[in-house]
Amino acid sequence: MIERVEQEIQRLVKEVGYEKAYELFEKLSGGKRLRARLIEKISGENEKSALLAAIVELIHAASLLHDDVIDDAELRRGKPSVNATEGSKVAVMLGDILYSKAFSELVEFDKTIAKTISSSVTALSVGEMLDVELAKSFNADEKKYMHMLYLKTATLIEAAAACAAMLSGKESKRYALFGKNLGLSFQIIDDILDITADEKTLGKPAMNDFTEGKVTLPYIYLFESLDDEAKAKLIKLHGKKLEPHEVEWIKTQMEKHGSIAKAYRYAQTLSEEAKKAVEDEAELVAILDKMLQRSY
Repeated sequence: MIERVEQEIQRLVKEVGYEKAYELFEKLSGGKRLRARLIEKISGENEKSALLAAIVELIHAASLLHDDVIDDAELRRGKPSVNATEGSKVAVMLGDILYSKAFSELVEFDKTIAKTISSSVTALSVGEMLDVELAKSFNADEKKYMHMLYLKTATLIEAAAACAAMLSGKESKRYALFGKNLGLSFQIIDDILDITADEKTLGKPAMNDFTEGKVTLPYIYLFESLDDEAKAKLIKLHGKKLEPHEVEWIKTQMEKHGSIAKAYRYAQTLSEEAKKAVEDEAELVAILDKMLQRSY
């Protein structure tokens, strides 16, 4: 089905009727197509599911274009970002084109499906704003961070899984829970890899999140474990380019206090909840296991 989804994506972008937009879109890396693969596994292969998957992938691509502008990111999946090569204005407008085309195609679906997807995009946008707000200072509030993570990352995966279930006449609530927890776990693993993986593997500078001002879950757990002097030091390092010895200090403290291990255990807990929701579907359970074991 992924081939069919890719064909649908190509068709939709070509239908925009603007060659420049198509050329720029062609340069984007497709990524893992996690959302499309979920829709395939849950709803099965049919024309409607391929179109839904293509719509969701266009929305995801648009959100990444906007995210790179917000973060001034120069790399996306190891390649120069659109804002780095074409400028922020072009990146934002390309994102808008993909968003609007995706929304125009949602009219082909039942009202409940269309509303579920469009509502998730509203939540995603709110999550982007919250992410920017939280990055203005050192946020040590786990609840605030997880709420932002749910809105920014998990809602679209949750909606994709729920709508795929609707397409095939399955109970949407349990698939929504699966999608939500998969999205949260996936991002927590990303948080961990930003610290533990190298630049070549990540396709962006290591520990980039903290340099950009983002206090992800391992840093929140670390902060909770430090004494007052060390807490002040961590806050001082927040949002600045880190020297090698500062990177080493953070990693040493995380190892000492088990911050990364704690974040990983939380991802495992969320994953186990998701598994219970779809325990009768081996392929979906396998997606969760693979996600927890990934190194990039």
